[in-house]
Amino acid sequence: MIATRPALALAQAAQLAFAELDQAEADLGDMVGREVGRIVIGAMPLSRSYILARTIARFRKRRPTLPIKALDGPYDDLMVGLRRGEVDFLVGALRDPAPIGDIEQQPLFDDSLVMVARHEQSEEITLTALATYPWVVATGSAPTRRYFDRLFDSLGAGAPKSLVETGSMILMRELLRVSEHIGCISRLQVAAEVDLGFVGVLPFLLEASSRPIGLTVRSGWVPTRAQREFLDDLRAVAAQ
Repeated sequence: MIATRPALALAQAAQLAFAELDQAEADLGDMVGREVGRIVIGAMPLSRSYILARTIARFRKRRPTLPIKALDGPYDDLMVGLRRGEVDFLVGALRDPAPIGDIEQQPLFDDSLVMVARHEQSEEITLTALATYPWVVATGSAPTRRYFDRLFDSLGAGAPKSLVETGSMILMRELLRVSEHIGCISRLQVAAEVDLGFVGVLPFLLEASSRPIGLTVRSGWVPTRAQREFLDDLRAVAAQ
């Protein structure tokens, strides 16, 4: 049997209701000194490699035992989980415009894109020369990939032909390390690899690549006390 569209809407509303009852139980437990529930985060690539680890370390100083679950996956899948109540909030690049009306996006800071390779280079690079290299890029629905495609649109048939699409920072880093691939990625997402000398940033300015990074939550969502503390830590880390 296949559910009708109204039945699917009812099922989603029921799932969300049960999730909010769990939220209430967690708040009641907190009032009497018990840790109940957990925090479930939809972690997009930038948050996994930069802001989330720092936030969890800060949060753990106050709440060392509260379960935390960080889910990764395609944006659309994380959004479905958010709207069903299976995910508490998303952390990562915000969408413009918002993909649907029952969510709220809260900016935390802006990030920009860079091109990276296994060797640093000081000489000026042209877009035409870059197009001759193999590339590691994000998948088609990601904001980074849309920017990459627009960047090379002016070259028409001369745009890069050799592309590896992935959301994995580990795969990108290893491809850059063992080959002549070039990556297009968030500056903060690759900051650790640059600091450790695994990759170098190419001297090519990606104009108008700034994008907002922030929180995505359900409209009207009321966080538990523990979730509010986590979000306060997240905002403090973002402010740094």
